[in-house]
Amino acid sequence: MFGTHFYHQRIRKSVAVFGTLFNNLYVLRKNSNDQVISQVKVPLSYGPKRKFLERIRENPDLDTDTKVAIKLPRMSFEIISITYDAQRQLQKTNNFTQAGSSANLRNKFYSFVPYTIGFQLSVYAKNQDDALQIVEQILPTFNPQYSLTIKPFTDYPNVKEDVPITLTGVDFSDDYENALENRRTIIYTLSFDMRVNFYGAVSETGVIRTSINNIYNQDAGLLDSDLQISRLTVTTDPANASADSDFGFSETLDLEYPFDSA
Repeated sequence: MFGTHFYHQRIRKSVAVFGTLFNNLYVLRKNSNDQVISQVKVPLSYGPKRKFLERIRENPDLDTDTKVAIKLPRMSFEIISITYDAQRQLQKTNNFTQAGSSANLRNKFYSFVPYTIGFQLSVYAKNQDDALQIVEQILPTFNPQYSLTIKPFTDYPNVKEDVPITLTGVDFSDDYENALENRRTIIYTLSFDMRVNFYGAVSETGVIRTSINNIYNQDAGLLDSDLQISRLTVTTDPANASADSDFGFSETLDLEYPFDSA
């Protein structure tokens, strides 16, 4: 219906950027002398929280069930909402251009449409100290906002924008029910909002090198038209200057009718 295909991968890139923030967290295990005896990198994957809870509960009885359960600690994250952000909407004429495929063309980027993507990060652990180590490595980074600079267009690496990520809440649950031999799961749930801008198709336009201003006398001429008294023509110098060149201007003022054609 819209006629132009485009795909800037904004949601896909947002998921990748968000996951990169938390893919290098570690949990240290120490003995009674406060010496580090092991270091565990916390796995991170994209998936619903309920999916990981079901995998953890596949081994409810540690005495008689010999199936291997999911390894803890670990983290997962998912998108929980995508909402329009009217407070960040700019005027539709707020466009910008970049160099095109030739000196006579420019790529035109239309004003973005702002949205807020809600992410949920879940931290799973079987003891409280592991969970607290992970959470404490995350919370100080968000105060409550952390900004990243990304390149929204793969084909235009010169275009960059800041993407704020805000920590909006932290929830805690201790899934410890039934018999003592059953598996315990401690879950911290962190909620985030990422401000994302969606862009439409990029169009290619020509470079303007000539400006013509016609000057009229409103008190003269016929009833249905004013009397044209002069024409001001401004062109680039040189005439074939590109939009990114350091050029001057040549001005021509015609005072007698008929005017020279530009």
